[in-house]
Amino acid sequence: MIPWLSLAPGGPCVPGPLAGLSFAAKDVIDVAGLPTGAGHPLWLETHPVPDRDAAVVTRLREAGATFAGKTHTDELAYSLAGTNHHYGSPRNPAAPGHLTGGSSSGSASAVASGLADIGLGTDTAGSCRVPAAFTGLYGLRPTHSRVPRTGCVPLAPSFDVPGAITRTPDVLRRAAEALLDPRPEHPAPTWLLLPDDLWHPVPAQLRAALRPSLDALRRLLRTDRTPLFRGPDAWRAAVAAHTTVQGSEAWAAHGDWITRESPEFGPGVAARLDRASKITSAEAARARAALADTAALLRARLRDTVLVVPTAPMTPPPLTAPGDRSRLLPYACLAPIAGAPALSLPAGTLDGLPVALSLIGPPDSDERLLALAEALRDAA
Repeated sequence: MIPWLSLAPGGPCVPGPLAGLSFAAKDVIDVAGLPTGAGHPLWLETHPVPDRDAAVVTRLREAGATFAGKTHTDELAYSLAGTNHHYGSPRNPAAPGHLTGGSSSGSASAVASGLADIGLGTDTAGSCRVPAAFTGLYGLRPTHSRVPRTGCVPLAPSFDVPGAITRTPDVLRRAAEALLDPRPEHPAPTWLLLPDDLWHPVPAQLRAALRPSLDALRRLLRTDRTPLFRGPDAWRAAVAAHTTVQGSEAWAAHGDWITRESPEFGPGVAARLDRASKITSAEAARARAALADTAALLRARLRDTVLVVPTAPMTPPPLTAPGDRSRLLPYACLAPIAGAPALSLPAGTLDGLPVALSLIGPPDSDERLLALAEALRDAA
């Protein structure tokens, strides 16, 4: 058995726009008749086998895609590393010996390995986009309210959204068309925002590796380099507020189960859950108020603009190195705070390892981001 993909028997081919394509589902997403383990063996033991598909699984099946299997995830999806204390780390075909990123780690690995065309995952703070970046794939975090979460194990519902990972932008667009609730068409963007404050900390070598893709984007849209935040303290405060709200909601979702069952977690997840258990309601309320201000700022700046940042300010770390969550979150949390769509796309290599850019647009501009990714691919 492949540890990051539990294969399922093939089902009948249903006509539809995704006919001929297969999908693999992260193990926080229910598939009728198969257990949902949420990345933890004790969760597997203490929860019943679901008798119905998650809404996103139903949508992909109805569009004609064939279910390939359930995939590995970090424990309770509360990690960006792609590691799991109980089950290990999936293989990264794009960077052997390096982490896949998480927590949709197995979905990215399955797609990068050619075992599925679509990796169905969830994204709370980068969990589709980081593994897509580390495995050289395309990854979409949709607008927060545009994809149903029914049948998905929650982490932090204010930020959770199902997403997809694919090898090509056209397959990602077709998968998104099946997953997204319809909304009025959003105006095409006219500006590309490359804010100096967000790009200044990016290592020079990484900026150089990303430059050809950035130049291609600049040929498509006008560029604005105005800082996004009112000083570095404001950016750090936004990241801290997101972390507090996420932790508060994670404990609300799983604290009773953790207290009752005493599950063992790996060091990173255990530390985050321990901190989450100590967040007071007053601290969470202050963090929510701060996030509301940041969300308003982001949405105002994104009105006719695509914000472009590195998906990860680093290449995939070696398997022997711990994932550096503190470096990933400042970029990965921006779209969740705004409830906005974000699309990670491959943007070259550095020392032979994949690097990626994220396009972040205003809420409901998912289709515009997907079109921009295809235009960028065609311009290459």
